[in-house]
Amino acid sequence: MSEIPPERWSQATVYPDMWADPVDDPRTTDADTPDGELATLDDLLANYRLTLRMKCEGLAPEQLARRSVPPSTLSLLGLVRHFAEVERDWRNWISDGDPEPALYGGSGGDFQVVGDQAEVGAAFETLSREQAATDAALAGHDDLGERLGKDQISVRELLVHRIEEYARHCGHADLLRECIDGRVGQ
Repeated sequence: MSEIPPERWSQATVYPDMWADPVDDPRTTDADTPDGELATLDDLLANYRLTLRMKCEGLAPEQLARRSVPPSTLSLLGLVRHFAEVERDWRNWISDGDPEPALYGGSGGDFQVVGDQAEVGAAFETLSREQAATDAALAGHDDLGERLGKDQISVRELLVHRIEEYARHCGHADLLRECIDGRVGQ
């Protein structure tokens, strides 16, 4: 027996295809837009990070661990763990030292999830820790053309790559969330 798809819905009342009304969306502010390239890139990254968390809000652990389309292992919880893993990878790219080990055993281990509250809590704690560590590793590197690490990757390239990765997977998160409970997002 196939599962009945959830009915599409939104918390937005102004635009029916948005996640939330603009006045309620924490990604939009009345503040001026950022000045300069670095501030703009940092702002975009922060908004995509927040988007991922928003897509996971209000779901039970089993829902967060639900696979999208088997045999794919993609799930919202898997994405959270994946981002913790890639934040660590990005730090490894800019490090001069030995690389830090994979968090989840490498080769898709980040997507092997179990839907229980302890795993969900650990995944979000790990993500926060890894994001903060990557941000700290880049702090003080304000010259976007500066090259870091053994591979001499530029700060700009790393920031743009991070934004691209979050943006791509936030698109996946939109579809995953809609499959779980029908909530649509912009």
